[in-house]
Amino acid sequence: MTTAQRLKGEISREYTEKLERSAECCEGGCCAGPEVSGHYPTEPLQQMPDGVISFGSGDPVPLAELHPGERVIDLGSGTGLDCFLAARQVGPAGSVVGIDLTEAMIYRAAENAGKLGLSNVTFLQSDIEALPQEDGSADVLISNCVINLAPDKDAVFREAFRVLRPGGRLAVSDIVLNRPATDDEVKDMSLLTGCVSGSLPAEEYADRIRAAGFVDVRIEAESKPDEGRFWYSAAIRATKP
Repeated sequence: MTTAQRLKGEISREYTEKLERSAECCEGGCCAGPEVSGHYPTEPLQQMPDGVISFGSGDPVPLAELHPGERVIDLGSGTGLDCFLAARQVGPAGSVVGIDLTEAMIYRAAENAGKLGLSNVTFLQSDIEALPQEDGSADVLISNCVINLAPDKDAVFREAFRVLRPGGRLAVSDIVLNRPATDDEVKDMSLLTGCVSGSLPAEEYADRIRAAGFVDVRIEAESKPDEGRFWYSAAIRATKP
């Protein structure tokens, strides 16, 4: 087993455990409504079932500026929140496919989609470094605090470029760094699975996207780091020419 495979296995186990802990909390009556980050508007969250949980760093759906009828892929879809928000914007003529490595996430997301009665959303278990979609099959790719976890980010961006149609859009909320992570920080599994030390400095992140072929790459801070932190949440946008 390669180092990358071991890392993916560890990340998948960690997020399965997070999901299990959240389910135990809800069964004990300690969560009221969806457990999500404060980046999302309140009104649509009130319409989500308790099983919708977000481990993301922001809200990529507004970045995507979605239109009715568009085809959307969500990289690292988790329990489905961003997919559900996107599905309501693209409408019945559009479609949303959620991709996640973790089987428990796929199961929970499909369950949540059933509760919401959404027929234009599907979920597939797959590695975001090797997407199952055909070339040029999507209008928009979104992702929320997941690409930083991928061992081969260049492969992720190449795959994103491949499956987007010409003129397609990449809209990502992710953690970026003020400086490169040290060797000790990269070896710290809590920082790695916590979406920090596996990420990249902002300019390197942008350069990797450009190297995949994207243009008009923009990175804007969504939150500045607290004192002592070397990371922050950023909104990242790009276009396939």
